[in-house]
Amino acid sequence: MLATKRRRATKKELKESIDASVSKRVGFVINKIEALSFLADFDIDTLQGNIILNISYFSEDRLKEALKIIGRVFNSPYAISNRLAIAKSGEKIGTFTVPQGNIGVGTVCSIMINGIFLKAGIPVTSKFGGVIEIENGNPKRFISLISYEGSSLDPLVIFIRSGMTDVLGALKHNSGKVLGSFREIPTVSLPETEMLIEKMTKRGFNGIMLLGKPNQPLLDIPVGTDKVGMIVVGGLNSIAAIEEARIYTESNAMSTLYEYTKLLNFKDALKMFSDELSHP
Repeated sequence: MLATKRRRATKKELKESIDASVSKRVGFVINKIEALSFLADFDIDTLQGNIILNISYFSEDRLKEALKIIGRVFNSPYAISNRLAIAKSGEKIGTFTVPQGNIGVGTVCSIMINGIFLKAGIPVTSKFGGVIEIENGNPKRFISLISYEGSSLDPLVIFIRSGMTDVLGALKHNSGKVLGSFREIPTVSLPETEMLIEKMTKRGFNGIMLLGKPNQPLLDIPVGTDKVGMIVVGGLNSIAAIEEARIYTESNAMSTLYEYTKLLNFKDALKMFSDELSHP
């Protein structure tokens, strides 16, 4: 997992600091969230600029099964975007080289939502990463939470490794356990937030699961004074589903910046790997 050192720096210096510390876990996750939200220059109006990706690996022998599962998640409410980066052994996604014998997948990270909000002048505070119970297709409650400020590991990766999700159940039965996070925005920004969410949805970003009301709890989680709660879909739900199918994965959350225009629509990714998928 990446880690970032808090320091006064230019954008270039800060990016170099992040890229240079890929193998280190220094400080809390919240530091990295703040740094990447600042560095991501993606423009929701032009659909250009750098976004934040999670990087995950799985065995190339399980490619056919894994892509089918990813497709199911991407066609559900539990994915932020239907675009991804995909690479074979030895190829690179951003600053990451895919290990021998593996397939690398870059999925849009939910922290990208922070970056989009920040560019729109709306401050977002990331509070918790968690597992959300889904009942009849609707979010019911958080069953586990880890504070971003109190963890040096990404909470969603922890939940995946602990086998605490049931994304496949949510897909098949409309009841299960998916990854998500809890965030806060200022009450005064609520009208702008609603307009921004509408714009994001039209442009293919479906990351906002629930938006609360001023000063009221959301999924039983209290908010600060003059704050509104917001539930954001986890960017690693497709990887959690792969793990549930007993396909071993290795994930690096909030891993790298990547030009949005280079991402593939999932259907195009399937075409790219058509030869592999045609093998029994």
